[in-house]
Amino acid sequence: MKTVVVAGNPKPGSRTLDAGIRLAARLGADPLDIVDVVQLGPGLLGWGDPGVKDALELVAGADLAVVASPTFKATYSGLLKLFLDQFATGDGLRDVVAVPLMLGAGPAHALAPELLLKPVLVELGAVCPAPGLYQLDRTYAEDSSAADYADRWQPAIRAALRHR
Repeated sequence: MKTVVVAGNPKPGSRTLDAGIRLAARLGADPLDIVDVVQLGPGLLGWGDPGVKDALELVAGADLAVVASPTFKATYSGLLKLFLDQFATGDGLRDVVAVPLMLGAGPAHALAPELLLKPVLVELGAVCPAPGLYQLDRTYAEDSSAADYADRWQPAIRAALRHR
């Protein structure tokens, strides 16, 4: 299973990236590729940048993509939006099974991955067979939320991977 973690945090090597890697591992990804979107730099502001093109191809060619963002102003980051805008609507993520993941400071935005990030992934053609996961940024590494999510949703994700 070719898996990629996409982290849309403006800080390189962020907790968002770490949470995405942890969730991908819980879902059985080994090995996995990483797109830390901030590393793409100013190439995200235009079209045709070779580094961005390579990252887009990596994600579009994945079987499973964990797409992770911090919660900014109750939604996913603008940095992630810049990256996702580069995919073609409808089929840019065709045949990719995607898991939306967001980290935040408190439970008030717990529905953000489901209500805001998941619809964008679906609009781009991804299959999202499970609800999005929201984790608290201070406790994601110690709490059981990723393990609980994987236990509950891994069968649906694997079924979607088999039937793509």
